[in-house]
Amino acid sequence: MNTLSYKTISANKETVNKGWLLVDAENETLGRLASKVAKLIRGKHKTNYTPHVDCGDNVVVINAEKISLSGNKWTGKVYTRHTGYPGGQRFTTAQELMDKKPEALIEKAVKGMLPKNRLGRSLFKNLFVYEGSEHNQAAQKPKAIKLNDIK
Repeated sequence: MNTLSYKTISANKETVNKGWLLVDAENETLGRLASKVAKLIRGKHKTNYTPHVDCGDNVVVINAEKISLSGNKWTGKVYTRHTGYPGGQRFTTAQELMDKKPEALIEKAVKGMLPKNRLGRSLFKNLFVYEGSEHNQAAQKPKAIKLNDIK
């Protein structure tokens, strides 16, 4: 009897098949949308998922300005950054960030759910967020996907 009939298949960048997915963010909660998009970018929904390889799909998110937050998070959720100078700590609320750049709200949420290393930085380049329903990735023919179908 052959005991080595089942082998664990480990994907690499030559064997992985990357697709393009289109996600509509209209009336979606920010955290739930971000966790599902991060899962798609990471490739955890695929059967050949390998933790140390970029085996996820490229994700295009449209209608970023129509995202929803629950409770008083529009004014209570604060994003902190530092300029690098003494006393240079700056604070921005979610509403201010939405007024300036709606794409940044989704990008920050997804980036926080990716690994904090070289792989995570390269995975983040597979995310494309757009305000409105028009996007620049029409030539790639992204497949529209419903987030409720993803577990």
